[in-house]
Amino acid sequence: MTQFHGTTILAVRKGGRLALGGDGQVSIGDTIVKATSNKVRSLKGGKVLAGFAGSVADALNLFERFEEKLDRYPGNLPRASVELAKDWRSDRVLRRLEALLVVADLDHSFLLSGSGELIEADDGVLAVGSGGNYALAAARALLPDAALTARDVVQRSLEIAAGICVFTNRNLTILEL
Repeated sequence: MTQFHGTTILAVRKGGRLALGGDGQVSIGDTIVKATSNKVRSLKGGKVLAGFAGSVADALNLFERFEEKLDRYPGNLPRASVELAKDWRSDRVLRRLEALLVVADLDHSFLLSGSGELIEADDGVLAVGSGGNYALAAARALLPDAALTARDVVQRSLEIAAGICVFTNRNLTILEL
């Protein structure tokens, strides 16, 4: 699966809560061009959270198409995700989009890509982007700590990723359900 530079997105489900966060760095090559970008958003009146790694224009196109799927299949995140993944994989124009999406509600979390992936994590933790593997490892290590909420795990994990990955910064946006 392609890893995109310039971001880290992490979703964590814990204790009946969901937190999704991302850093704010955008890089072109080895140059930071923006430090305060927002790559996570709330959809459908705060019932669904989504984050992206990759091209901003491509991600915005995908967010719009995903919202259309959510309108078509209200309250059914798995079906909306499957339908977007099918369109993304089969449509010539969409297939060229360079982005990865993490979408989640209180019951499901999915990673979607243009190469046909539609992945729901076994442990409720998903991460994408250049610092995704660092954030994923940190979140899995922190998850068993009963004192930490889903938001705490996301924040600490993204901070750890920012300390390792040069394409990830500490300007975090974290949303919760």
